[in-house]
Amino acid sequence: MRILAIDTALGACSACVLDSSEPIPFAIEQTAMERGHAEALMPMIERVMAKVEGGFSSLDRVAVTIGPGSYTGLRVGISAARAIALAAGIPAIGVSTLAASAAPFIGREGGRVVAAAVDAKHGQVWFQALNAQGKQLVSVRQVNHRDAARAIGAGPVSLVGSAALAVANEAWSIGLDALVVDDAKAPDVVWVARLGMIADPDSAPPRPLYLKAPETTPQDRARLPRR
Repeated sequence: MRILAIDTALGACSACVLDSSEPIPFAIEQTAMERGHAEALMPMIERVMAKVEGGFSSLDRVAVTIGPGSYTGLRVGISAARAIALAAGIPAIGVSTLAASAAPFIGREGGRVVAAAVDAKHGQVWFQALNAQGKQLVSVRQVNHRDAARAIGAGPVSLVGSAALAVANEAWSIGLDALVVDDAKAPDVVWVARLGMIADPDSAPPRPLYLKAPETTPQDRARLPRR
């Protein structure tokens, strides 16, 4: 199976093509950025696909991060994935940013809980915890740092994500054995591809996962009154 993976959900714009028969991607590009995903993504995908023999017609799937993450970033990535999948006649798969962040550490932390904590601003985090076998212990949620630490239970826990240290500080304050093993601002797009390969297309649609309303305000002043 050959898959194109896309990530624009958080602090990076990334794309890669991975084949199930190869341990490393055919092509990969990852650029840290907080804004500008809309302008950067399609040229990046074109560069990545130019390095792949057979181009888009060689793909079997497209995977894309669906959140939680930036409202604008999610729309950019998901729209691109859906368009490519439709044009190529292949499934598009949605992958959680938290699952992709935690996945590299499942089974590698000596039986520890693996928890992903991503900064959601204003003292909040997007949070999920998995056991050493990858089974969900704490479902995806938006909580403050302290509530995230308390949700872990007895631990021990290995934390990943941009808010890993903030949650670790709260964990330490209540006596938990906590380690920060990765504080990346975005998941590794190769793991987005790997999770996309094993997902069931019927149960993993490329649909945005929003945990809070978009931070936008309607422009009522420009709206004409109803008659």
